[in-house]
Formats: sequence, structure tokens, C-alpha cells
Amino acid sequence: MGTLLPAILAGICIGLGGTVYLSLENAVVGSLMFGIGLFTILAFGFNLFTGKVGYALDNPPSYIGTLLIIWLGNFIGTALMGLLVRFTRVGDSLSEKAAGLAAQKLSDNLVSILLLAIGCGMCMYIAVHQFKQQESTLRCIFVVFPVMVFILCKFEHVIANMFYFALAGSYFDRPVETLLSLVVMTIGNSIGGLLIPAVQKLYIKQ
Repeated sequence: MGTLLPAILAGICIGLGGTVYLSLENAVVGSLMFGIGLFTILAFGFNLFTGKVGYALDNPPSYIGTLLIIWLGNFIGTALMGLLVRFTRVGDSLSEKAAGLAAQKLSDNLVSILLLAIGCGMCMYIAVHQFKQQESTLRCIFVVFPVMVFILCKFEHVIANMFYFALAGSYFDRPVETLLSLVVMTIGNSIGGLLIPAVQKLYIKQ
């Protein structure tokens, strides 16, 4: 539970970010508000898959098992948040928006999903790493801006999409396509998250 519970809480935080994003008509403002979810996760030390995968090269092989537990916890948290939102008075309107977003994502081809997920993984690594490096109030800026970039560029964030799919009911309506797209997004986010630290390690060796 030491790994799983903080991962579930991280999933709930991403669900909160997704809820406020869907609630706003302005994409720029929505992307800004979504960043609060990630800031909360980092500030409280919760476990987010896309925030942890970039550090796989600094850990032993057993870290892969930890990442799988975090992924599962994030899934539980986002699914729970999606279910709870559906039972509120804003559930119908937000579910409709989530359904439109999910349909767009699930109609995309796997290569496109992979590439968009790689871009998101890079943004997430930048956000998390800069948060760790900064000691001042600039932390908030370094977290929020990369998040805004990946949202406005329509990059694919596997955990955020877990929430949108849950809210849209995609796990029941299109289970195979939904799970397949999550797998591809997971791979893409992992590649993107590992890209910068891998290049850094190669550069240092040279």
C-alpha cells in the first residue's frame, strides 16, 4: 500500500485536473488549471506514472514493478474520480464533453497516438525534473507551463486519458480499443519521459 495508495491519490488529482479542464470553455485557461493537479501531486509526493517513469534509468530493474503498481493505482484513482463525477449534477454535461474527446482519441491511428504520447512524456519529465531542481516559487511556473504545452499541443497523457475514458464510459462501450490505446500511450509516455535523461547520460559519458 506504500506505493499503491499514493498512486491512487495521484489518479484522483489528475481526475480533478481533468474535471476543471472539461468545465472551462477556454482551452488556455483550462490547461492552466489542469496544471494544479500535477502541482498537487508533486507537492504532496504522490505517485504519478508519467512523473516517475523518467527516472527508470536511475533505478534497479525492480523499479519496473514499482511503475506497474503506480500505473494500476493511477488507473484506480482516475476510474474512481470518473465514476464520482458521473453521479454529480455536472456529470451529464462533462460526460458528454469527455465522450467527444474520447471518440477523437480512439479514432486516431496508433502511430499518431504513440508520437503524441512521446511528446507528452517529454513535457512531463521537464515539469517534474524542474520541480525537483527549483527551491523557489518558480516551481509552480516550471510545473504548469510544460503541462499547458502538452495539453494545447494535444499530446496524449495516459493517466489523464484514463480519466476521460472513465468519464465517457469508453471502458464499457469500446473496451478493446480503449485498452489498446492506453497501452500505446503508456509506451509513448515512457519513451518520451526517458528520452531526455537517456541523452543526458550518453552526453556525460562522452
